Parts: sequence; structure tokens; C-alpha cells
Amino acid sequence: MRPKKHETTGSADLFRARLDQIINMKHELVQLAGQIDWEWIDGEIAPLYSDQGRPGIETRFMIGLLLLKHIYGLSDEGVCERWVHDPYFQHFTGEEFFQHAFPHERSDLSHWRKRLGDKLELLLAESLRVAHESGALRTRDLKRVTVDTTVQPKAITFPTDAKLLHAAIKGLNRLASKHGVRLRQSYLRIAKHAAMMAGRYAHAKQFNRHRRELRILRTRLGRIIRDIRRRIAGQAELEATFVWPLSCASQIRSQQQRQRGWKLYSFHAPEVECIGKGKASAPYEFGVKASIVSTNARAPGGQFVLHAKALPGNPYDGHTLRAVIEDTQRLTGCEIERAYVDKGYRGHDTANPRRVFISGQKRGVFGAIKRELRRRSAIEPVIGHMKAEGHLGRCYLKGRAGDAANAILTAAGYNFRRILAWLRHLLSPILTAILRVFDIRPVLGSAC
Repeated sequence: MRPKKHETTGSADLFRARLDQIINMKHELVQLAGQIDWEWIDGEIAPLYSDQGRPGIETRFMIGLLLLKHIYGLSDEGVCERWVHDPYFQHFTGEEFFQHAFPHERSDLSHWRKRLGDKLELLLAESLRVAHESGALRTRDLKRVTVDTTVQPKAITFPTDAKLLHAAIKGLNRLASKHGVRLRQSYLRIAKHAAMMAGRYAHAKQFNRHRRELRILRTRLGRIIRDIRRRIAGQAELEATFVWPLSCASQIRSQQQRQRGWKLYSFHAPEVECIGKGKASAPYEFGVKASIVSTNARAPGGQFVLHAKALPGNPYDGHTLRAVIEDTQRLTGCEIERAYVDKGYRGHDTANPRRVFISGQKRGVFGAIKRELRRRSAIEPVIGHMKAEGHLGRCYLKGRAGDAANAILTAAGYNFRRILAWLRHLLSPILTAILRVFDIRPVLGSAC
């Protein structure tokens, strides 16, 4: 059902602390909360609710909590913990009185991310609208953009053969114990010792002994796979439960280190891909490719992210440019006049190829276009801030849906950080003028 605002009696509120009497109402987070169109967001999310069941959590509370998480780069547990003792967080999520306990469950954030799905782009569009209305972003900034791709790493360990085989053995044992499938032998103690010794032998360059430990792990994993298949034979429900884990375990057991083609790099996150971007520090990264579109010129409030999207399957950059430009135009409502890209986009199939300029291009590059093309590399620090201050540097959300949600929410959080800095910048001259009018000087405790 649609969420309803919780009602409180007047007598109960008499002795409670109102947030507007505690906090500074000129604070940039309070100003930002007043500029976001919460009713429009609620109306767009309304079709996702059912007409039956208990009332849902208020939209502003959960959307505000998601935004605060990505604005300040917190975890789900961290944002819930900080909400309890930060009155500005409580005001941002729509509370009128100070709360001494978190009123919901941490897992509600996960449920809401799944519920919103594609609707998460609304938050990115709202961040651009707020930036435009506050003067931090101009309309002409939306017409000339820079497009680039990066890797959004997954929260997995480096996938060595020994680690993968050990993880598959532990995963199958855990799943068998959960569903009551009694195995002939677990091999957990043997697998742990073999994985540890394989790492030591590889470090010491004793590769014959290293391969012996890998052979032990592969043999034990094969025995567990065959044992599970024998014990669940004829039980349709268990066979359906184990079909995907057994397929992943078989793939891990059969694949080799230097084989060509598709490989599995994580037992618990099979969607992870190996992507090489030519970096000296990280030749290969394990996650998903993500496309980022930013303004080419520096807007008054800084460079804003206009579009962000996860690209599963590691597609060629040039083959993604057409869809990315179309999605950006739909999100901003403004036609893109010029797009600046790097050499990885050569061979693109955009609708207007003459409006796409590639790094190092000479033909048709002069005047303003030449100056704007030199600013193409300014998107790199934007990606760096999204990774260092946001969650683009390591995705903890599950599956491909988690990869897509993390990219969009990180972009929205980055934009709102730029807006907060802009509001703080607007507020500081006003405070300085007030101090000058009343001739207020700070008192320094200096000993004379």
C-alpha cells in the first residue's frame, strides 16, 4: 500500500524536541531538502505500490536515506547509525521531531533498491533539476558533453585458481547443509590446507608443488559435485535449487589459468567480468564496465554527471555510444550538440557522427571545438571522485541489478555533493555581509 505519514498526538509532542529548533535552518543540507521535489518523486514511484497489505514506509524517508548514503559515501549500516545521532539527517528524511532510535530495519534499503529498479534514474534527473534551479548548472552546459567508460570493481578477492576451488567447496557445503543434503565427506579441512599451501608454493615459485595442491582441490571438488548429484537425484525441488551452483562449480573445476573464452571469476558473484583498461598499476580489473557522461565545460557549480550506466558483457566502447547519447538526451531533455570521446570510441555508429569528436582528431577541429576537445580529459577527476568519495570504486550490491543501481546512485550522490558545495558557497558571502553590518568579530583567546 501507499505509505502514510505517521501520526502523533499533540500531548505526546509537547515534550519532544522539534528539529527546526535544534538545527541551523540555513544549513546547506536543510536548503537542499527544501529544493528537492519530494511530491514528484512520490508520484513517480506510486505505480510500484500495491493496493493491498500494510502501509509502506514513507517515500521521502527511504529516498532521503539512499541519497544520504551516496552523498557521504556510507554503507547501509553506517547511514542508519549516523541517522540516529545526526539531526540534519533526520530533517532531510522528513522527520519533525528528534528520534532516539532508528524506526525501521536496515534491510529496507535493499528492498527499496530492488523495488525501484529502473526508476532510480529519477534521482539522477532530480539532481540535475535541482542543480539547474539553484544556478549551479546552466542549460548550455547540457549541450556539450564528455563521454568515457571506466570499470566498477566488484567486492571480490583476486581470483586465483586455488581461491576459486576453495570457495566452490565451501559454497557447496554451505548450500548442502542449508537444504539438509548430507554429504559423504565435506573436505573442508583438506581444502583449507591445500589452498593455503598452494599460495605459499606459488609465492616461492615451487610450481610443481603448487600444481599438486591444485590437483588435490580439483579432485575433492569433483567428489563433492558427484556426491550431491547422487543424493538429490529424483528430487525435482532440490535439483532446481542446485542446478546453478553445480554448474558454476563444474566450470571452476574445469577452467584453466590461461584458457581463452568465458571464465568464472567468483563463485558468489558469477556476473563478474575481467576487464583490461591498459593501466600499469592494474592491468586487469574484475567487475563491470560503466559509462559516464559529464558536462564538458565547468559549470558554475563544477562538473556534473549527466548519465551513468553499467554495461554488462564488456562491450566495445564505440558500440555503446549511440544508446548512451540517446539516454542522456532523454534524461536531460536537451539535445546534445557536441560529444567528446577518447580513441576507444573509434568506429561508433551514432546518429550524427559529425557531432562526435575523438581525442587526437585533426579534421574539423578548430576554434572552440579545439578548446573543448582539450577539456575531454577533465572527466577523469570526476570518475576519480566518484570512486574515492562514492561507491563506484567498489560495488557491494548483489548481481547485475546491484551493479546498475550502484552506478546510478553514485552519480546522483556526486551531483548532490556538488550542489551542497554550491549552496555552501552561496551562503558564505551572506554570512560575511551580516558580520560586517553588525561589526561582529571573533573573540580570540590570546594571552597578552
